[in-house]
Amino acid sequence: MPRRLHPGWAKFRNAVVDGAVLAIACLIIYLLVTRLLSRLYFVSQADDLLGGMWAVIATIFVNRDSYQQSLAAAASRMAATSVSFIICLVYLLFFPFHSWALAVLIGVSVLTVTLLGRPGDAITAAVTTAVVMVVAAVSPHDAWHQPILRLADTVIGVVVGIAAALIGLRVIRPRIEPAG
Repeated sequence: MPRRLHPGWAKFRNAVVDGAVLAIACLIIYLLVTRLLSRLYFVSQADDLLGGMWAVIATIFVNRDSYQQSLAAAASRMAATSVSFIICLVYLLFFPFHSWALAVLIGVSVLTVTLLGRPGDAITAAVTTAVVMVVAAVSPHDAWHQPILRLADTVIGVVVGIAAALIGLRVIRPRIEPAG
């Protein structure tokens, strides 16, 4: 009869596996965005690094306790990012960054996702809008590129995050957990 692990050790083991899978996924996405994808579209090194960070954040955001929760987090992240993308792109196509616009667009992002029936996405939409707008202030030349780049980084990060959740929760954990 196999010996069962103390529940605390099983929890510790799962935490180690989850942490390792997430760390590896973040390394992969960071290198993918900053080293490989930067060759496909030509932006500054600062934009490459920001893109890597933004993709890592998206990967972390979707990493949850269950695969279903990860899918729900991915849908939430994409909904909030899409709203922010549209609002920031429309604004930046016509106007440069301004501090008052930052505040207004954050409010519009929160209002929009709330009216779309996704009030839980308001914080993510606001944070995404803040990042896009501040980066547009830092890199004002062709600032309208920023929403497009951050949307692409988010999509890539979400895909890697879902893949990591699938591998960690449905492939690795079942192999290390004792039967029964």
